[in-house]
Amino acid sequence: MTTKLQYIIFLLCMFIVGNVHGQKKEINQARQMIKSGNKLESAEEMMNKLLLDSANRSNTKIWNTLFNVVKKQYEQGNEKLYLKQQYDTARLFITTRKMFEILERYDSVESIPDKNGKINLKYRDKHADFLNQYRSNLYNGGTFFIKKQNYKEAYAMLDIYINCASLSLFAKYNYLQNDELLPEAAYWAVYCGYKMKDTKATLLHVGLAVKDTAHYVYTLQYLSETYKRENDTTLYIKYLSEGFCKYPASPFFFPRLIDYYSHEKDYNSALNIANAALQTDSTNMVYRFAKASILLNTERYTECIDISNKIILENDTLADAYLFAGLSYFNQATRLQVNRNNRQQIIQNYQKACSYLERYREFTPTQVEKWGMPLYKIYYNLNMGKKFEEMDKILSESKNANK
Repeated sequence: MTTKLQYIIFLLCMFIVGNVHGQKKEINQARQMIKSGNKLESAEEMMNKLLLDSANRSNTKIWNTLFNVVKKQYEQGNEKLYLKQQYDTARLFITTRKMFEILERYDSVESIPDKNGKINLKYRDKHADFLNQYRSNLYNGGTFFIKKQNYKEAYAMLDIYINCASLSLFAKYNYLQNDELLPEAAYWAVYCGYKMKDTKATLLHVGLAVKDTAHYVYTLQYLSETYKRENDTTLYIKYLSEGFCKYPASPFFFPRLIDYYSHEKDYNSALNIANAALQTDSTNMVYRFAKASILLNTERYTECIDISNKIILENDTLADAYLFAGLSYFNQATRLQVNRNNRQQIIQNYQKACSYLERYREFTPTQVEKWGMPLYKIYYNLNMGKKFEEMDKILSESKNANK
């Protein structure tokens, strides 16, 4: 062995010895801080700094010291709350989360086989029993942070709560079978992911969330909106359709399905949705207006006029019913006018359209883009000079205003 190599080995040995000595010193300092109950944040920082070095991450003494530091913080905070002294409740929940994170990682270290291939889980049962006492704090912390609209922290709490069910550390508790709150916790995790616009977080616990029947209607909403955001039209419509089938009275699913199919000009599907909705509630005005609009767009004018008149008969203050009926008559007149057939029928249709559209204008004086051009053409074809001139002026002013 050369002198140079020996020197390098010597320096390496000195570095290792120095590093081990430094670890011991900082661990001892942290333990003194735990004993005194002072400067616990500094002790926590020291241990976390040691763990930044990958060579230290298998050192259970560091993990054990870090856990005791955080545990001491929890005990101090809990005591203050018990004595009704001033203390940040959010901090107590965060400390709970840290205890779980530390002992879960500690368990991972213990799960590494030794040089003989043996795994010695010395503290698993003890740590599982300890954490099980505080696990409900994760759920409560999650709902606490949701109320504070801190969705990131809420999700972190709920994610750990849910993941306990799949960790070997907690196997003996069989949370999947014994914890009735799991599906609800999963629902709130989906909610937090949705509020954060984090697709991965939203979908991670969906498998459990769908078992929460009390919130299933909202889960379907968040899923449909998430897939819409991801431009996944197939799944967007899938969850909207399921939501509409299961909850036809919900104000969420029906209008979005109608909007989608109308935008795609798939009026047959839109009409099927409208008819299905009316079967559940034939008096619902939203459903009836949706059907009238679809009938207008599919040129089924007689049916559109019929449903619009029924709406007006029940409530003569609903403006859109006049618009749909008026446009139906107007479109019938213009269709006949193309072939110059039946002059009398054309005039009658324009006259009926005029009556409905003028009434619509009374209700919606600012909606020039809807009633302006039809009335302009109606007044022209019916030789209504003064009204034609008035409408010509209105349309010119509207056009100039929009330039």
